[in-house]
Amino acid sequence: MKYLQSLLLSFLIVVSLAAQDSFIEIQKKANPKFGKLLMERKEGLLKQFNKLNLNWPPRELYIRSFKYDSELEVWARNNHSEAFVLFKTYKICALSGTMGPKRMNGDFQVPEGFYYVNEFKPNSSYHMALGINYPNESDQLLSDSIKPGGDIFIHGKCVTQGCIPIQDFQIEELYLLAAYAHEQGQDYIPVHIFPIRFNNAKDISFLKISSRDDSDYQRFTKKMKFVFDYFEQHHQVPVITITAKGDYQIY
Repeated sequence: MKYLQSLLLSFLIVVSLAAQDSFIEIQKKANPKFGKLLMERKEGLLKQFNKLNLNWPPRELYIRSFKYDSELEVWARNNHSEAFVLFKTYKICALSGTMGPKRMNGDFQVPEGFYYVNEFKPNSSYHMALGINYPNESDQLLSDSIKPGGDIFIHGKCVTQGCIPIQDFQIEELYLLAAYAHEQGQDYIPVHIFPIRFNNAKDISFLKISSRDDSDYQRFTKKMKFVFDYFEQHHQVPVITITAKGDYQIY
């Protein structure tokens, strides 16, 4: 009798798991257009991944953005031990704020720092949107304690009040990649937002002028440069932690 009960319980668990929707299916239900988009774009993305010797569907993504250059890069790799490969660079099509991290609600600043995708919005009013976890632990310590701001997304529509907008067809592509990577088990898709490219002389000159009277921002950008340089050398994302004072610690 106990054996039959155990067998029945195992069967019910299997049926329950089989009935659970995949993350892709959840996206389709949230926005029926997602399924149509998937059909239209999947073959093209597969061919592009094959050219780069990347497995489809994508296993791991890394996103990094550059404010001064108005560019957003998408990197991918097949597993944790491999180096990331540049998949594509998108042009950021609208800007708000200036150089420097976001520190309060309503400042129109695009954040600077190290984040990850924490929300998928297939039916966003900005076409499609990927949320990032601003304010992170560092921002919570260094920004306005009452109103640090929030709701920062990578999205379409080419309008912004502190977000990162790209063209609609580009956010469709990026959203599909991120959704697949999430379904494949990547719960943490890093999104690093840099003020400049730290290997470009024009960018460096601009940053020096922008930060010449701000010693705190100079220290902040040194941490960002370390992460940029590490990735440029290894095509791996370093381990980043946050100290009790809100500073980034890189390993």
